[in-house]
Order: sequence, then C-alpha cells, then structure tokens
Amino acid sequence: MVTLVLGASENPERYSYKAVERLLSQGYPVVAVGRREGSLLGIPIQTELPTKGEIHTLSLYLSPKNQTHWEEAVLELEPQRIIFNPGTENPAFAKRLEAQGVNTQQACTLVLLATDQYES
Repeated sequence: MVTLVLGASENPERYSYKAVERLLSQGYPVVAVGRREGSLLGIPIQTELPTKGEIHTLSLYLSPKNQTHWEEAVLELEPQRIIFNPGTENPAFAKRLEAQGVNTQQACTLVLLATDQYES
C-alpha cells in the first residue's frame, strides 16, 4: 500500500515530514513529492507525480490554492484514496475525485496512523 505524500518537505517541523517519518516507521512504502527536489529520511523528494497505478493513498499537505497546479495530474494518477489533512480541505476538488471513484477523507494522516485507523 504505497502512500504518496504531496507537499513533502525536508523541514522536520512540517507535518508532511512527520507523516513520512511515521509511515516509514510503521512499514508503509512512501513516495515524497514536493516543490523542490531533496531528501527526506532517505526518501528522495521528487517534483513530479509517479505513474498511474503505483499509488494507493495520497496524503495531501498543500493548501487549496497550491493544489490547483496538481489537480489534473492527481486525477490522472488515480489513487484509491486521498487524505485531505487539516488545512487542505477542498470540497470542489474532493467532489471531482469522488466522481472519478476516488475515496476522499478529511482526516489527519498522523492521527489515523496513531489510532490504527490508517488502513480502514
């Protein structure tokens, strides 16, 4: 169950960094995508989304205005689930995803992992 963290950052104070850290510690494979290339806990931060079919869950850490750039690519990616973390809520984008059959959640990846609800 590969998780893509969109909005990944090398800054350990950012929630996207903490999410990658927690996902890795719990054995989930992670793909990190951000605005700049870099490295996060040994995972390369890419600036492009991977190919369709590779990602199960996309954990979103971008504000709605910063999501605009990624919307079409995310729709083409066809993940099974997208988690809109706090501050990323975007009802219009969620509606488009749901119309395509993508399960959307307004939740916190860190909380889901901490409470054993991530795979639910």
